[in-house]
Amino acid sequence: MKQWASARQRMVVNPVLIISYESLRMYAPVLAQSPIGLILCDEGHRLKNSGSQTFVALNELNVQRRVILSGTPIQNDLSEYFSLLNFANPGLLGSTAEFRKNYELPILRGRDSEATDQEQEISNQKLAELSGVVSKFIIRRTNDILSKYLPTKFEHVVFCRLSTFQLDLYKHFINSKSIQRLLRGQGSQPLKAIGLLKKLCNHPDLLDLPDDLEGCERLLPPDYQTKSSKKPMSRGGILVQPEFSGKMLVLARMLAKIKKDTNDKIVLISNYTQTLDIFEKLCRQNQYGVLRLDGTMTINKRQKLVDRFNNPDGNEFVFLLSSKAGGCGLNLIGANRLVLFDPDWNPASDQQALARVWRDGQKKDCFVYRFIATGSIEEKIFQRQSHKQSLSSCVVDEDQDVERHFSQENLRQLFQFNETTECCDTHETFKCKRCVDGRQVMKPAQVSYGDTSTWNHFKGDEDLLKLTDPLLKEEATTQAVSFVFQYISH
Repeated sequence: MKQWASARQRMVVNPVLIISYESLRMYAPVLAQSPIGLILCDEGHRLKNSGSQTFVALNELNVQRRVILSGTPIQNDLSEYFSLLNFANPGLLGSTAEFRKNYELPILRGRDSEATDQEQEISNQKLAELSGVVSKFIIRRTNDILSKYLPTKFEHVVFCRLSTFQLDLYKHFINSKSIQRLLRGQGSQPLKAIGLLKKLCNHPDLLDLPDDLEGCERLLPPDYQTKSSKKPMSRGGILVQPEFSGKMLVLARMLAKIKKDTNDKIVLISNYTQTLDIFEKLCRQNQYGVLRLDGTMTINKRQKLVDRFNNPDGNEFVFLLSSKAGGCGLNLIGANRLVLFDPDWNPASDQQALARVWRDGQKKDCFVYRFIATGSIEEKIFQRQSHKQSLSSCVVDEDQDVERHFSQENLRQLFQFNETTECCDTHETFKCKRCVDGRQVMKPAQVSYGDTSTWNHFKGDEDLLKLTDPLLKEEATTQAVSFVFQYISH
C-alpha cells in the first residue's frame, strides 16, 4: 500500500489500485496519506449507510473525483439515497439535517395516504427539484440496455396457495391469544411473530412443531412428521415432505420437470439457511447434483464453487444460494433458471438476487420466478416493494429490521388473512382495468419493469396455458398456483 501511495513520486504516471472494500477499510490510514485522483466504487449501494465503517473509511480518503457504480441505487429510502449522493458530491445537497428538512420530510408527507392536496403538490415540487439537481451527475441505464446483448428473460411473480396444513396453522396463529394481545399493543415480541409467519410460508418444517404454536397438536396431519419423528434417509438426513408447503410442492414439480425434459440448471435462493437445508435434503433424496453457498463459506472458496457450477460439463444441477451471502455480484450463468423462494423487506436485495443468471455471457433464454404465498404476510411484503409505500421504512439497512418501524395499524394489516381472495391480494390492490374476473383481456400498453401492475397477468387455471414457460403451464390443473405476473425483457 505504501508503494502504491508513493508510486507517483517514482514517475509512475497513473498508478492503479484494485482493492476490496474489506481490505480498503484495513489500509485506509495508509491510503489517506496520499492524494488520489479518482476512486471508482463498484456495487456502490454498499455506501448507503453513512455511518458504516466502509463509508467512513472511503470518505476520509483524499480523493479528487468520486464515481459510484450500482445496479440497484436505493431510491426508495431518501436517507440512504442521500448517502450515495453526498458521497459522490459532498455538501451539494447540504447536511443530513438540511436534506431531511428540505426534501425528505415534505416528500414523505405528500406520499402518505392521508396527505392533503397541498402536501401532495409540495411533495411533487420537491421531487422535481431534487431530480433536477441530481440528474446533472447521475447517468442511469436500465435493464433495457442489456436486451441488445442478452437472450430473452421471462420473469414471473408466482403466487402459490398455502397447503391445507399451512393454512390451518396460519389461521390458528393469527387468531391466537398472543397475536390478539400484540394487536392491542400489549404484546412485546412482534419480530418473533412476524418471523414465525414468514417461515411458515416456506414450510412448516422451519418451525419446531408443536412447541412453536401453542395448541396446534390437533392440526397436525397423521402423516406429517415432526422433527422428533422424522424418518432418516438412507444416506443420512431426514425426509422432506414438499406436499405440506404450497411453494415447496410447486418447486419440487418444477425441479423434476427441468431435470427430466431439459439440460437446464437452476439457482434456488432464500433468505433463510433453514430453507436452504430443506432444499438440500430435497435434492439429495431425488439425487440431484447440488452445490451450496451461504454465509459460512469463505470468500476464497466462493469463486471456486461458482466456476464449478458454471462449467457446462459439470453434473451439478442446482445451486443453493443465501440471498444475504451471495445475492450481490455473483455471476451464475451456468444456470438459466432461478427461483427466489421468499421476499425480502428490502426490494434492492431481491433485485440483486434476481440478477444472478441474466448476465453477460448468458447464452440461453432465462426463466426467473419469485414465489409468494397467496394472501399471506409475503404478499404484504411484496406490496410494500411494488407500491413503494412508506419511503422511510420500506428499505432498511442490512443490519436493521424493518419490522421495528411498524405501527399498530401496520401490524394489524400484516396479521390479516383474506380467505375470500380468489387470485391474489396484490392484483386486487391494483384495481386492474385490463383484467375481467382476474383474466387479462387487454395487453399492457406500456410495460415498466419496476411496476408489476403493468406486467402481463394470468389467473391460476387454464389461463396459465397461455404462458411461454412449460413449467408454469403444468400448474394449470394443479390449483397450487393462484396467479402469475409475467415480464418479458424483449
